[in-house]
Amino acid sequence: MADYPIEKIRNIGIIAHIDAGKTTTSERVLFYTGLSHKIGEVHEGEAIMDWMEQERERGITITAAAVTAYWHKVGQAKIKENEYRFNIIDTPGHIDFTVEVKRSLRVLDGACVIFDGVAGVEPQSETNWRYADDYKVPRICFINKLDRLGASFERSYRSILERLTPNAIKMQLPDGEEDQFHGMANLLEMKYYKFEGEHGENVIETDFPSDDLRKRAGTARAELIEKIVEHDDGAMQEYLDGKEPSIDKLRQVLRKATLENKLVPVFCGSALKNKGVQFMLDGVVDYLPSPADRTAFRGIDPKTGEEMARHSDENEPFSALAFKVATDPFVGQLIFFRVYSGKIAAGSYVFNSTTGQQERIGRLLRMRANDREEIKEVYAGGIAAAVGLKGTKTGDTLCDQASQIILEKIVFPEPVISLRIEPKTKADQEKMGLALKKLSDEDPTFRIKTDEETAETIISGMGELHLDIIVDRMKREFGVGANVGRPQVAYKETVKETAQAEGKYIKQSGGRGQYGHVWLRVEPQERGKGFEFIDEIKSGAIPREFIPAAEKGINEALDRGVIAGYPLVDLKVALYDGSYHDVDSSEMAFKIAAGMALQECVRRAKPVILEPIMKVEVIVPENFLGEATGDLSSRRGRIEQMSDRSPLNLKVIDAKVPLSEMFGYATTIRSLTQGRGTYNMEFSHYEEVPNNVAQTIIEGKK
Repeated sequence: MADYPIEKIRNIGIIAHIDAGKTTTSERVLFYTGLSHKIGEVHEGEAIMDWMEQERERGITITAAAVTAYWHKVGQAKIKENEYRFNIIDTPGHIDFTVEVKRSLRVLDGACVIFDGVAGVEPQSETNWRYADDYKVPRICFINKLDRLGASFERSYRSILERLTPNAIKMQLPDGEEDQFHGMANLLEMKYYKFEGEHGENVIETDFPSDDLRKRAGTARAELIEKIVEHDDGAMQEYLDGKEPSIDKLRQVLRKATLENKLVPVFCGSALKNKGVQFMLDGVVDYLPSPADRTAFRGIDPKTGEEMARHSDENEPFSALAFKVATDPFVGQLIFFRVYSGKIAAGSYVFNSTTGQQERIGRLLRMRANDREEIKEVYAGGIAAAVGLKGTKTGDTLCDQASQIILEKIVFPEPVISLRIEPKTKADQEKMGLALKKLSDEDPTFRIKTDEETAETIISGMGELHLDIIVDRMKREFGVGANVGRPQVAYKETVKETAQAEGKYIKQSGGRGQYGHVWLRVEPQERGKGFEFIDEIKSGAIPREFIPAAEKGINEALDRGVIAGYPLVDLKVALYDGSYHDVDSSEMAFKIAAGMALQECVRRAKPVILEPIMKVEVIVPENFLGEATGDLSSRRGRIEQMSDRSPLNLKVIDAKVPLSEMFGYATTIRSLTQGRGTYNMEFSHYEEVPNNVAQTIIEGKK
C-alpha cells in the first residue's frame, strides 16, 4: 500500500525571474512546514535550498533542489488527516541555467510563479511562463516584495494580464504597500488577515482596518466571482438567478478551471517580511493538481514505436523519468526521478528503456535540500533520489523490463558559447577528464569536445556565467586547476539555395578495391529545424545495406562546414542516385563518398555563417538612456521597445543583440551609468551574419 494518499500529494516547482525572491520564499515554505527551525536568509548566505558554495557566494540558485515537506492549511488542526505532502523543486532564475527550469517543469504537476512587486513581469518570467505553457503546467502566481520601495500590487498584476495571460485573477488585496504593508484581504472569504509572531507564523483574522479597504475588496470580490462562474454552467445559473454559489462550490469550479489552465489565481505578500506565504501554500492545496488529477502520461513502446499511456496508479507497471543527476560528496551520484506509475523498492532492478540496460537501485532517498532520509519504496506520484544507477542520465526513462515504455524526452537547447580549457599541471590532466565527464552527466546543456587539429579540450554552455561556474566547481569539488581561453561564440553554418553534387570514391591498389558513388541534393530548412536525411534511392541504384553508411558519412561531414569549419545546421539532404560495384563496394567507400558529396553540395548551395542573437533587457536611470541606446546600436543591436518602470524613473530597453558583441557588457553598462544600470540576457535565435563580420570570422579561423 502507498505510504501516503495520492490525492494529498503536490509536486510543485517555484519558478521566477532572478532576484524575485524565489529562494527566500522557499525558505519560508520550509520554515512554515516545520522542516527548518531557523529561517535561512539569502542575503546572509544562509539559505537551506542553496547548498552549493557558489550559490551562497553569488546569492543565486544554480541547481534545482528537490525537497519534501508537509503542510496543514491555515486554521486547520495539525493532525495526520489534514496533512498534505509537498515535493517542492526550487529552480534557478538565471537564464544560463534555463535547463534546470525546463527539466523541472517536465516532472512537476503544478507551479508557483513568483514576481517582484516592483518590477512585475520580467524577461525571464516570460521565458519560464512559455516553458510552463509548453508542458501545460497549471500554475498560481505570488506577487512578492510588496514591502519594497516602489512596489505596486496593481501594476504588477496588470503586467501579468498584459504580458503573460488575460486569465489571471486576484485572490487577495494587500492592505498598504512599501513600508505601510500591514496585511491582506482574502477576497473569496471576504476576511482580513494580518501576520504576527517573530516570523509571521501566527495568522490572525481581524476586522477590516478601514471602510475604504472593505469597499475595494467588495468590488474586487464581485469581479472574482463573475470570472469564476463563467467556467461552470450550474454556478452561472445560480449567479444569474441572483444567488451566490457557496464558497466550497466556487473553490471547486476555480480548481477545475486552474487545472485546465483556464484561470490563474494570483496571491500577494512579502516573503522577507513573513507575510502571505501561508496563503500561497493553501492555494497550492486548493488549486494545483495532485498526481491523480493528471490525465494519462504518454510514451512510446521501444519495440514497436506505438504510443502508450500510463496512469498515476501504483498497480500499473512501473515507469519513471530521471530528471536530474547530482554528485553528492557523501553518497556519490544521485539520480532524481519522478514515478509516473507503479512502485519501486530499494534493492530492486529497473530497466533503462532509453539505453536498453538493466540497473540496480541500491538505496532510495527522500531529500531535504542537503539532508536526506532513507526510504524503502516510492509509489506513483512520488519524487525521490536513487543511489547506485550507473548508466542513467537526465531524460532517461526507467521502467519494468516486462512492460517497457519510453516517456516523452526532455529537449535541451544547444550551447551558444565555448571556451578552450587546459589542466594547469600534469597531475590535473587525468582528474580534469573525470571532472568534466561528471559535470556533463549532471548538465545536458554543458558539452565537451576535442578539437581534432589542436587536440585542445573545448567546453560549451549557455553563457559566460554557466561556464564560469563549471570551472569554479571543477576547482572546488574535484580539486582540478585549469586555465581557460577567451569565450568563443558558437557559430553555425547553413545553406541558402538548393544544389546537387556527386561524390565518388574509387581506389584500385592490388587485391580488392574500393568503390562508392552517390548523388546528393541539399536544400535549406527554416531556422531551428535542424538536419533531415531523405532516402530517395529507387530501383536499387545503391544496395540497401550501404544507405546507413552513406547517412553516417553525411552526419560526420555536418560537423565541419565549408566556410570556416563550424557545424552545419538547418538543411535537408536527399540521397537520390549513385552506383555500386559488385565486388569492390563497401560501407567505408560509401561513407567517404557521401562525406565528399555533402561538402561539394554545400559549396554550391551558397553557404553562410549564422550567429546566436540574444534577447537583452537593459534597465537604466532615465538620464542615462541616450548613452545606453547609443552603446547598444554600436554593438549591432536592434532596439525593439522602450518602457518606463515608474515610480523609480527607470527606463527599460528591450533589444536583440548578437552574442559576439556582448562580451564585457556588464563592465560597460556600469561605467556608462555610474554603476546604476543592470541588464539581463537570454538566447533568442540564430541569424545570418553580415558580410563584413563573416569576413572577420573567416580570417580569425585561419
